[in-house]
Amino acid sequence: MLDRDILITGESVRQACRCGRLVEQTSGLAPGFAQANLVVLPRDEAYDFLRFCRANPKPCPLLDVTEPGDPTPRQVAPTADLRTDLPRYRVWEHGQLVEEPTDIMRWWRDDLVSFVIGCSFTFEAALLRAGVPVRHIELGRNVPMYRTNIPCQPAGQFHGPLVVSMRPLRPADAIRAVQITSRYPSVHGAPVHLGLPEQIGIRDLSHPDFGDAVPIADDELPVFWACGVTPQAAIMSARPPFAITHSPGCMFVTDVLDETLAVG
Repeated sequence: MLDRDILITGESVRQACRCGRLVEQTSGLAPGFAQANLVVLPRDEAYDFLRFCRANPKPCPLLDVTEPGDPTPRQVAPTADLRTDLPRYRVWEHGQLVEEPTDIMRWWRDDLVSFVIGCSFTFEAALLRAGVPVRHIELGRNVPMYRTNIPCQPAGQFHGPLVVSMRPLRPADAIRAVQITSRYPSVHGAPVHLGLPEQIGIRDLSHPDFGDAVPIADDELPVFWACGVTPQAAIMSARPPFAITHSPGCMFVTDVLDETLAVG
């Protein structure tokens, strides 16, 4: 069994993925290093998706974009290989999920462009340093994620609902979380909603669309952040012929230190 406590850098997490030892969610791993979502599209669809990211920077904050056919995100992890260095991927055809492999070597093509998108797992280390609890880390689970009724700004063929991640917090901790995460706009920044999940189209917090449910105490509020799974909802809506993403919660861990992404 893999000892997750030894995965303390982006490089160590990527090596564990590359050799097949890590095939599960990455929340809590390599604290202090930025984690990222992944979207891979053929060059013909890449420009529209770039426009989608720029039109929706809250759920889709870009950290790096590769050249066609290049599997290395040179700005954020110059020794990495995006074909092998995530725990699990999703392969899509015409908006349908067809496979969840642990590497994408056999799917790789010379025309593929990779988008590395900031992930809220990055600011969780800052929350923990400030004494703000993170329930899914405490329980060893994936973060719960939900589709909302909030539409993203469309761009070309790409459109769809905002997806959010949720962390339950007491009101005082929620205020601190807003203050802390506001400093990290390139990994989703401040929450988009607090409490009253029905106002954003979420009917049942115990049944997330992605990830794992977590308990919410009577004195806690559900706090919602924009989520990098939003592009997967856009892929399901746009139905491009071919796409690859990360499996929700199974992130790419970069060499970028989280504090270098902080502002203010």
